[in-house]
Amino acid sequence: MYIIESIGFVFITATLFLVTYLIMALKKLERKINESPKKNHEGDKLKLQAIERLSLYAERCGLQNLIKRTDIAGISPADLHHILTETIKGEYEYNLSQQIYVSPEVWNAITRLRDQNIYVINQITSNLPPQATALDLSKMIIEYSMTPNAELNTIVLNALQVEAKTILK
Repeated sequence: MYIIESIGFVFITATLFLVTYLIMALKKLERKINESPKKNHEGDKLKLQAIERLSLYAERCGLQNLIKRTDIAGISPADLHHILTETIKGEYEYNLSQQIYVSPEVWNAITRLRDQNIYVINQITSNLPPQATALDLSKMIIEYSMTPNAELNTIVLNALQVEAKTILK
């Protein structure tokens, strides 16, 4: 009988120690969770919204998309050149504040997109024959954009997707 009582006492004592240990481990884990930096969900939302806006910018400033969205009826090549470059600059300026939400590498890619597309439009326009029309200019820009790796906006879009995926992890 004494052995059964001793085994019962040992069992109860061991159970109490185990429960106490588990409670202490749980409290320690809770403290660790409370002390760890909290994920800034609001900040992540702002970053993702910036990436969305910059993705839209990259799409809209792709050379083919610029031409598709521009009405060239009745305008000169010089007018088309002006419209295209001002559209790129205006869209860039509209999204300028988004740079604080993305990495410097992504923002540099956005800036290079702007600069490269303006440069391409300038180069193609400067090589137009004097009798060329706005339609000729638009065709030349489309032809250029169809050459491999000409559309930097696809590379920028990939960079934006990578940035978004790091935020969503």
